[in-house]
Amino acid sequence: MAEEQGNDIPAETEQEENEQKSSEKIITEPDSVEVLKKSFDEVNDKYLRLYADFENYKKVTARNKEELLKYANEDLMTDILTVIDHLELALQHSPDNEASNSLAEGVQLTLKELKNVLEKYGLVTIDALGNPFDPSVHHAMSQIEAEDADENTVVKEFRKGYMLRERVLRAALVGVAIKPSQSGDSKSESTENQTVTSDE
Repeated sequence: MAEEQGNDIPAETEQEENEQKSSEKIITEPDSVEVLKKSFDEVNDKYLRLYADFENYKKVTARNKEELLKYANEDLMTDILTVIDHLELALQHSPDNEASNSLAEGVQLTLKELKNVLEKYGLVTIDALGNPFDPSVHHAMSQIEAEDADENTVVKEFRKGYMLRERVLRAALVGVAIKPSQSGDSKSESTENQTVTSDE
Protein backbone atom coordinates (compact mmCIF):
# COMPACT_ATOMS: atom_id res chain seq x y z
CA MET A 1 0.00 0.00 0.00
CA ALA A 2 2.86 2.26 0.88
CA GLU A 3 4.39 1.27 -2.41
CA GLU A 4 1.15 2.20 -4.24
CA GLN A 5 1.07 5.60 -2.56
CA GLY A 6 4.70 6.11 -3.50
CA ASN A 7 3.87 5.26 -7.09
CA ASP A 8 0.83 7.60 -7.08
CA ILE A 9 2.79 10.65 -5.99
CA PRO A 10 5.07 10.77 -9.03
CA ALA A 11 2.06 10.29 -11.34
CA GLU A 12 0.31 13.28 -9.78
CA THR A 13 3.37 15.48 -10.01
CA GLU A 14 3.84 14.43 -13.65
CA GLN A 15 0.25 15.36 -14.38
CA GLU A 16 0.68 18.72 -12.67
CA GLU A 17 3.82 19.37 -14.66
CA ASN A 18 1.99 18.54 -17.90
CA GLU A 19 -0.87 20.87 -16.97
CA GLN A 20 1.60 23.62 -16.12
CA LYS A 21 3.39 23.18 -19.45
CA SER A 22 0.13 23.28 -21.40
CA SER A 23 -0.94 26.43 -19.56
CA GLU A 24 2.46 27.97 -20.38
CA LYS A 25 1.92 27.05 -24.01
CA ILE A 26 -1.51 28.67 -23.98
CA ILE A 27 0.00 31.81 -22.47
CA THR A 28 2.97 31.96 -24.84
CA GLU A 29 1.22 30.94 -28.09
CA PRO A 30 -0.44 34.32 -28.76
CA ASP A 31 2.91 36.03 -28.21
CA SER A 32 4.69 33.72 -30.63
CA VAL A 33 1.94 34.22 -33.24
CA GLU A 34 2.41 37.98 -32.98
CA VAL A 35 6.17 37.62 -33.28
CA LEU A 36 5.80 35.33 -36.30
CA LYS A 37 3.29 37.67 -37.92
CA LYS A 38 5.58 40.65 -37.34
CA SER A 39 8.60 38.86 -38.80
CA PHE A 40 6.49 37.66 -41.76
CA ASP A 41 5.38 41.24 -42.43
CA GLU A 42 9.00 42.44 -42.33
CA VAL A 43 10.17 39.69 -44.69
CA ASN A 44 7.23 40.34 -47.02
CA ASP A 45 7.95 44.08 -47.02
CA LYS A 46 11.62 43.43 -47.85
CA TYR A 47 10.59 41.08 -50.65
CA LEU A 48 8.16 43.61 -52.15
CA ARG A 49 10.79 46.36 -52.04
CA LEU A 50 13.41 44.09 -53.60
CA TYR A 51 10.96 43.03 -56.32
CA ALA A 52 10.06 46.66 -57.08
CA ASP A 53 13.76 47.61 -57.24
CA PHE A 54 14.45 44.72 -59.59
CA GLU A 55 11.53 45.68 -61.86
CA ASN A 56 12.82 49.28 -61.99
CA TYR A 57 16.31 48.02 -62.75
CA LYS A 58 14.95 45.89 -65.62
CA LYS A 59 13.09 48.89 -67.07
CA VAL A 60 16.14 51.19 -66.83
CA THR A 61 18.38 48.53 -68.39
CA ALA A 62 15.94 47.97 -71.27
CA ARG A 63 15.67 51.75 -71.85
CA ASN A 64 19.46 52.16 -71.81
CA LYS A 65 19.88 49.28 -74.23
CA GLU A 66 17.29 50.80 -76.58
CA GLU A 67 19.01 54.21 -76.41
CA LEU A 68 22.39 52.60 -77.02
CA LEU A 69 21.15 50.78 -80.12
CA LYS A 70 19.26 53.85 -81.33
CA TYR A 71 22.24 56.20 -81.12
CA ALA A 72 25.13 53.74 -81.57
CA ASN A 73 26.20 55.41 -84.85
CA GLU A 74 26.34 58.95 -83.38
CA ASP A 75 30.14 59.33 -83.45
CA LEU A 76 30.40 57.87 -86.94
CA MET A 77 27.65 60.17 -88.24
CA THR A 78 29.36 63.22 -86.72
CA ASP A 79 32.62 62.36 -88.50
CA ILE A 80 30.85 61.81 -91.83
CA LEU A 81 29.18 65.25 -91.58
CA THR A 82 32.62 66.80 -92.18
CA VAL A 83 32.87 64.85 -95.45
CA ILE A 84 29.41 66.10 -96.48
CA ASP A 85 30.47 69.69 -95.70
CA HIS A 86 33.58 69.34 -97.90
CA LEU A 87 31.59 67.87 -100.79
CA GLU A 88 29.06 70.72 -100.58
CA LEU A 89 31.88 73.30 -100.51
CA ALA A 90 33.46 71.64 -103.55
CA LEU A 91 30.15 71.98 -105.43
CA GLN A 92 29.78 75.64 -104.44
CA HIS A 93 33.27 76.54 -105.68
CA SER A 94 33.38 74.47 -108.86
CA PRO A 95 34.14 76.61 -111.98
CA ASP A 96 31.65 76.86 -114.85
CA ASN A 97 33.15 74.84 -117.70
CA GLU A 98 32.24 71.54 -119.34
CA ALA A 99 34.98 69.46 -117.69
CA SER A 100 34.15 70.74 -114.22
CA ASN A 101 30.40 70.42 -114.83
CA SER A 102 30.66 66.67 -115.39
CA LEU A 103 32.90 66.38 -112.32
CA ALA A 104 30.45 68.48 -110.27
CA GLU A 105 27.62 66.25 -111.44
CA GLY A 106 29.52 63.18 -110.21
CA VAL A 107 30.20 64.83 -106.85
CA GLN A 108 26.52 65.79 -106.62
CA LEU A 109 25.41 62.20 -107.23
CA THR A 110 27.92 60.92 -104.66
CA LEU A 111 26.70 63.46 -102.11
CA LYS A 112 23.07 62.55 -102.75
CA GLU A 113 23.77 58.82 -102.39
CA LEU A 114 25.74 59.41 -99.17
CA LYS A 115 22.89 61.45 -97.68
CA ASN A 116 20.35 58.78 -98.68
CA VAL A 117 22.36 56.08 -96.90
CA LEU A 118 22.72 58.22 -93.74
CA GLU A 119 19.01 59.13 -93.77
CA LYS A 120 18.24 55.41 -93.78
CA TYR A 121 20.06 55.22 -90.42
CA GLY A 122 18.22 58.20 -88.91
CA LEU A 123 20.07 61.33 -90.12
CA VAL A 124 17.71 64.30 -90.57
CA THR A 125 18.67 67.69 -92.03
CA ILE A 126 17.54 70.66 -89.93
CA ASP A 127 15.57 73.16 -92.01
CA ALA A 128 16.82 76.60 -91.09
CA LEU A 129 16.33 79.19 -93.86
CA GLY A 130 13.09 81.12 -93.55
CA ASN A 131 12.14 79.46 -90.25
CA PRO A 132 11.92 81.21 -86.86
CA PHE A 133 15.13 81.03 -84.82
CA ASP A 134 15.06 78.04 -82.44
CA PRO A 135 17.98 77.90 -79.98
CA SER A 136 17.54 74.15 -79.52
CA VAL A 137 18.47 73.44 -83.18
CA HIS A 138 20.05 76.71 -84.39
CA HIS A 139 23.23 78.45 -83.26
CA ALA A 140 23.17 82.19 -84.05
CA MET A 141 26.45 83.45 -85.53
CA SER A 142 25.31 86.96 -86.43
CA GLN A 143 22.39 89.36 -86.65
CA ILE A 144 21.58 90.59 -90.15
CA GLU A 145 19.49 93.68 -90.87
CA ALA A 146 16.70 92.68 -93.25
CA GLU A 147 13.63 94.65 -94.24
CA ASP A 148 11.93 91.86 -96.16
CA ALA A 149 12.14 89.24 -93.34
CA ASP A 150 10.43 88.96 -89.98
CA GLU A 151 12.53 89.63 -86.93
CA ASN A 152 14.21 86.53 -85.37
CA THR A 153 13.88 84.62 -88.64
CA VAL A 154 16.85 82.72 -90.07
CA VAL A 155 17.99 84.56 -93.23
CA LYS A 156 21.43 82.99 -93.73
CA GLU A 157 22.83 79.51 -93.15
CA PHE A 158 26.59 79.33 -92.59
CA ARG A 159 26.65 75.58 -91.93
CA LYS A 160 23.87 73.00 -92.14
CA GLY A 161 22.59 71.35 -88.99
CA TYR A 162 21.64 67.70 -88.57
CA MET A 163 19.71 65.52 -86.16
CA LEU A 164 20.05 61.82 -85.43
CA ARG A 165 16.42 60.80 -84.99
CA GLU A 166 15.14 63.04 -82.14
CA ARG A 167 18.59 64.15 -80.89
CA VAL A 168 20.48 67.18 -82.24
CA LEU A 169 23.72 65.90 -83.75
CA ARG A 170 24.98 69.30 -84.84
CA ALA A 171 23.19 72.64 -84.56
CA ALA A 172 22.86 74.77 -87.70
CA LEU A 173 25.07 77.89 -87.76
CA VAL A 174 22.79 80.72 -88.85
CA GLY A 175 22.35 84.46 -89.27
CA VAL A 176 19.19 85.88 -87.70
CA ALA A 177 17.16 88.80 -89.10
CA ILE A 178 16.73 92.01 -87.15
CA LYS A 179 14.86 95.16 -88.15
CA PRO A 180 17.05 97.86 -89.72
CA SER A 181 18.08 100.56 -87.26
CA GLN A 182 16.32 103.93 -87.61
CA SER A 183 19.52 105.93 -86.95
CA GLY A 184 20.23 106.27 -90.69
CA ASP A 185 16.74 107.69 -91.36
CA SER A 186 16.94 110.16 -88.46
CA LYS A 187 20.35 111.39 -89.71
CA SER A 188 18.98 112.01 -93.19
CA GLU A 189 15.97 113.87 -91.73
CA SER A 190 18.23 116.08 -89.59
CA THR A 191 20.43 116.95 -92.61
CA GLU A 192 17.32 117.83 -94.62
CA ASN A 193 16.13 120.15 -91.81
CA GLN A 194 19.56 121.83 -91.69
CA THR A 195 19.56 122.48 -95.43
CA VAL A 196 16.03 123.97 -95.25
CA THR A 197 16.98 126.38 -92.45
CA SER A 198 20.16 127.46 -94.23
CA ASP A 199 18.20 128.20 -97.44
CA GLU A 200 15.78 130.38 -95.48
